[in-house]
Amino acid sequence: METVESAIAKIRQHLRPLPACSMPLAASLARVLAAEVVSDVDSPPHDKSIVDGYAIHASLIDAPRTPLTLLEEVVAGSLPTKAIEPGTCTRIMTGAPIPAATAGVVMIEKTQVADGKIVIDESKITLGQNIARRGSSMKTGEVVLSPGTKIRGIEMGLLAEVGYTHPTVVPAARVAILATGNELVDPSEKPPAGALRNSNSSLLAGLAESCGAVVTILGIARDDRDSLEQHIAAGLQHDLLLLSGGVSAGVLDLVPQVLESLGVKNHFHKVSLKPGKPLWFGTKDRSTPSHPDAPPTLVFGLPGNPVSGLVCFELFVRTAIATLQGLASSSIQRRPAALSKTHTCRGDRPTFWPGKLLTGEATKLLVEPLSWKGSGDLRTLAQADALICFPAGDITYEREAEVIVQPLSGS
Repeated sequence: METVESAIAKIRQHLRPLPACSMPLAASLARVLAAEVVSDVDSPPHDKSIVDGYAIHASLIDAPRTPLTLLEEVVAGSLPTKAIEPGTCTRIMTGAPIPAATAGVVMIEKTQVADGKIVIDESKITLGQNIARRGSSMKTGEVVLSPGTKIRGIEMGLLAEVGYTHPTVVPAARVAILATGNELVDPSEKPPAGALRNSNSSLLAGLAESCGAVVTILGIARDDRDSLEQHIAAGLQHDLLLLSGGVSAGVLDLVPQVLESLGVKNHFHKVSLKPGKPLWFGTKDRSTPSHPDAPPTLVFGLPGNPVSGLVCFELFVRTAIATLQGLASSSIQRRPAALSKTHTCRGDRPTFWPGKLLTGEATKLLVEPLSWKGSGDLRTLAQADALICFPAGDITYEREAEVIVQPLSGS
């Protein structure tokens, strides 16, 4: 049986980013750049004013109260036609190119009109004030974004500025989700005696979509070989297949056998944790002569109980999806916190207990162990925004005892 750490290490051995592709800029949000972005323009494209005001000559620096003759007005999108000379000025708008021989720009709020002349009310004028020089933000040929950058709205704007209408990015992972079990019915149905609604597909779909993946829900496969083979074969056409249920030790837990019959290589089955012990992980080779480096389909067989599925997703699947999508594979983010109340945890495996983060005195982070009623208790899980990591053993923790928590993404 694997430890959590050894299971993560084995999964990482099979992770690499998906092949890059060109994508329309409008569809690139949250994708990761796979190539350098080089500017084809200077920004600003010209020396420009950064305020609404008056372009002035250098002679005014020593005589700021000199009345000035207005030459013309230049707005953004137009060009000046006259150079600034001593005793003259040009009214200029924010973003407009400055006239030749401009020493600086004085804000319009610091001027007044007297007898048809412009008079500066500013006592000290600095050479170059309120002017952004050409190329001061970026120059033609300069690398402005590097591979590995996650595209936000800010980066989308920068890509547009430098003309990258189809950036080269790592695409979203295509994740298939398959629930298994004779006891499951669609969420739209009222379950008869002995049946349950399929809540796990929705749970896992939401988690995968929160990672930026494109999700396909394959429905429900029944606990017979033909149904499982048909559904799993469809799921193996994706980058990652999440199976819910069918990986424990029951008579009808046929998923591992069917996966292996379809060419999925098993790398481990069972992890020392609670909940989530039956986790199954394998890969299906997708390399071809024309694409020898194609990443394999990753297959996670998750336990059928919803809390188990969530714990396994947060510990193992989230990092896998991030790596497929080109994000640096980082360690799980955990932090210390103090228990808000006494809590007893029992078992021979590390336990990941649903908790609620609180802020104590002096911003001290507290966590409340919720009244969790087992791995099928989805209602209590809905109140959680963290998992409390308790080591193996029968231990009673006093109030304010320090523990390690793993915040749940999106909480």
